[in-house]
Amino acid sequence: MNIFDLTGRTALVTGSSRGLGLAIATGLAEAGATLVLNGVDATRLEATAQDLRDKGFSVRVAAFDVTDEAAVVAAFETFDKDGTAIDILVNNAGIQLRKPLVDLSTPEWQRVMDTNLTSAFVVGREAAKRMIPRKNGKIINIGSLTSELARATVAPYTVAKGGIKMLTRSMTAEWAEHGIQINAIGPGYMITDMNKALIDNPQFDAWVKGRTPAKRWGKPEELAGTAVYLASSASNYVSGQMIYVDGGMISVL
Repeated sequence: MNIFDLTGRTALVTGSSRGLGLAIATGLAEAGATLVLNGVDATRLEATAQDLRDKGFSVRVAAFDVTDEAAVVAAFETFDKDGTAIDILVNNAGIQLRKPLVDLSTPEWQRVMDTNLTSAFVVGREAAKRMIPRKNGKIINIGSLTSELARATVAPYTVAKGGIKMLTRSMTAEWAEHGIQINAIGPGYMITDMNKALIDNPQFDAWVKGRTPAKRWGKPEELAGTAVYLASSASNYVSGQMIYVDGGMISVL
């Protein structure tokens, strides 16, 4: 038996029409999982799903806003009605906002917190309600280097991702006894649309390469192996952990 095989399991990945979410979803599909892609842009979501179907993967879509609690609850009720059991949840949806704290409005702060942290609680709660009676499930929360370290001008993102680390531990404290494993992945600096302005900035690009022992940016697909491990039976006694996929950045001064 291949302990990394996800055949027969269904994975919901939030924010998965592009970027890190799509890379993680693709990796789970390659390991055998059936995918439920999520996002707010239904047209883009369906186009992404079709691309994956063309590669032979089993994919459906669930277009809802993870910051809308009623929409999240309705989505899971729909899963219940059509017999879709979410075996694997990846809380990936997130946004970035770069602005000094003194210039940051409360609504801007709240928008980042709602998208990056509160949504992981709400979606995770709804998934766990179904996983607990089944006595199995995997929840993977996506953190960041800023789950540990702060940088100027990204305070709400930093606070939210720090919260992801402790949310992961809190979920473990309450749900691990029910056969659910909850862990987190902390990506380093990745080549994504969200980071395009930083990648195109020669000074920042040089800083990332100089600060990272691997001397390069990460590729989104390099998160897939860790996600498959945490989603599979290979990690059945691993819970409450955060694994950094960062080229070694967080390990050095």
